Amino acid sequence: MTVYSKDDIVARARELGKMMSDTEEVDFFKRAEAQLNGNEKVKDTIARIKSLQKQAVNFQHYGKHEALKKVEAQIDKLQEELDELPIIQQFKESQVVVNDLLQLVASTISKQVTDEIIESTGGDLLQGDTGSKMKADQNSGMGCH
Repeated sequence: MTVYSKDDIVARARELGKMMSDTEEVDFFKRAEAQLNGNEKVKDTIARIKSLQKQAVNFQHYGKHEALKKVEAQIDKLQEELDELPIIQQFKESQVVVNDLLQLVASTISKQVTDEIIESTGGDLLQGDTGSKMKADQNSGMGCH
C-alpha cells in the first residue's frame, strides 16, 4: 500500500484543477464571461444598479421608506432587464455547468474515499459499513452471524 502525504494530495488536486480548467465547460464559461465584461449595455446597467444600491442604503439609513421603495423598484426593473439578455442567460448557464462539474468531482472523490475505507477495513460496500463497525455490531450481539 502506498502512503501519500498531504502535499502529494494537494499537488494532485492542483493537477486536477488544471485539467478541469482545460475542459470545454470551463472554456465556454471563460468566453461567456469575456463577452459579458465587454458588453457596454451590461456594464452600464450594472453601474446604474450599483449607484441605485448606494442610494437605497442611504434612504434606508435615514428612514426614507417611500424613496427606498422607488429605488428598490428601479433596481428590480434593471435586474430583470439584465436577466433577459441572452448574454446573461448564457453566462448563468455556463456557471451552472461548471458548478455541476465541480460537484461531480467532489462527490466522486468523497465516494471513492468512503469506498476505499470500507474495503480496506473489510467492510460491506452495499451496507456502507466499515469492518470495524461490523465487528462492533457482532461483539454486541447485533451482527448477522
